[in-house]
Amino acid sequence: MGRNDIDFASMPQIALKVITSPAAFFREMPKTGGFSDPLLFMVIMGGLSGIVQAVVTILGLKAGFSVGMAILSIVLLPILFGIFGFIGAAILFFIWKFMGSQESYETSYRCLAYLCALTPLTTLLGIIPYAGSLLSIILIVYFYVVMSVETHKVASQRAWLVFGTLGLIVFLLNMGAGLTQLRIDREKARYEKQLEETTREMRKSVEETRKELEGLRKQLEEKE
Repeated sequence: MGRNDIDFASMPQIALKVITSPAAFFREMPKTGGFSDPLLFMVIMGGLSGIVQAVVTILGLKAGFSVGMAILSIVLLPILFGIFGFIGAAILFFIWKFMGSQESYETSYRCLAYLCALTPLTTLLGIIPYAGSLLSIILIVYFYVVMSVETHKVASQRAWLVFGTLGLIVFLLNMGAGLTQLRIDREKARYEKQLEETTREMRKSVEETRKELEGLRKQLEEKE
């Protein structure tokens, strides 16, 4: 793609090649050429991820999102991808530098941008509790290793060690958050059950008191 002539029609083919032939794609990927093409690709993938998120939420396949927020994500995700992509690329740039890469920040940005071809898929995997998160992390770690080896010329063992460790940390954090949420949901259900029982008992007591007062009123009327 040219720097001033963005080829929208080629983007589906690019996304397909990233997913199906990552080693070839990142080996042949131009390391320079400006930020406009990868930025646009990242934004489009963010929009597509938002659409997937909205669909699975509307169909009831994933909890944790309201329908309104899911629809709003179609607008928000492209913006967030566009903004935080530069920050994420900076973090990756320093990680790759630490691993021995000689490539520029722009190359790191391009790697991250085209990696976003995975985000609609990982969003879809998110409907599978726990296993979906694990599969997504494994997939992303694998792609980071491929980028490290093919684009940044980092040794495979070092790439697996660094990104495998980071992936494990992310997975453990996700599991911790998931277990915490599960515990919160259980406590919420227990509280709601207790509240329902308490409300039922209060209504019963009120009804019994009302009947007693009614009986007392009748007795007073009879005495009069």
